[in-house]
Formats: sequence, structure tokens, C-alpha cells
Amino acid sequence: MFISFFESVKYVGHLLPISFLRIFLGYYYLEQALQKFRGDFLTRPRVADQIAEWLPASHAPNWFKIFASSQMIPNWQTVAFIILGIEFAVAISYIIGYVVRPVALLGVLLCVTMLFISGPGHEDLYKTFLAIHLILAWVGAGRCLGLDYYFFKRRRGIWW
Repeated sequence: MFISFFESVKYVGHLLPISFLRIFLGYYYLEQALQKFRGDFLTRPRVADQIAEWLPASHAPNWFKIFASSQMIPNWQTVAFIILGIEFAVAISYIIGYVVRPVALLGVLLCVTMLFISGPGHEDLYKTFLAIHLILAWVGAGRCLGLDYYFFKRRRGIWW
């Protein structure tokens, strides 16, 4: 497996800058998830307050607004755990480069949801992250400096 790790730079070295972007984004998500885990994100209804405050002015479709007001606000603890879990999954996957494509799709889902429920100050950040997640999913960024190259070499498929 270590040989495949070093071979990945040799054979898919053109993905090296994207791999550094992947690792940086994974570190960012890990930092954000740890900050939320250590803070009061899971114990106080900050998510429910954020959704209730920004949802009427959001550009979200009506079905999402109905879903958010009827399901996400009353079940804010579950939503907070899901957001935190997805952030940890994206962080670990991006840092080690394992199953980057499916997790990048989870990152797209997280960014779209956060784009709809967050205020206008974070709109540009989530749009940028949305584009980066789509690029990482498209090129399979885990194949360079990651574990995905080992599995890509052994078992071809769209997930690697």
C-alpha cells in the first residue's frame, strides 16, 4: 500500500495541486467540526435559530422551506448531529484521500443545505466550497497522495 501511495505521485502527479487543495479543505472541515464539537453547537438550538431567522429570506425552493420549518427546526439536535457527522466524514476522507468521490457528493449536499439555511454573509463561501466539492468529485482527487489510488489500481470503478 505504501508503494501505491508513492506511485500515485508518479502516475497521477498532475493532480498534485488538487490534492493539496483537498487536504487543505479536509483540514478546514476538521477544524470547523472540532470547534462545533467543543462548543455549544450540539447543546443549544443554534441551528434552529439560524434556520428560523434566515429561511424566509432564503432563495430555497418552497418544498425545502416547508421541510426545514416542519422537520429541521423541531428536530434541531438530529440536524446538528448530522451536520457535525458529515463535516467529520468529509474531513477524514479528504485528509487521507479515501472514497473522495462519494464523500464529495456528501459535501455538495452539505453546502447546498448550508447555502439555503445560512445568512447572506456566508453565501460566497458556500458557493466556492460547492464548486470545489464538485471539482474534487469530478477528477477523483483521492488518487494522488491518497488511499484511493491503491483501490483504483486494484479495483476499477467510478468510486475511486
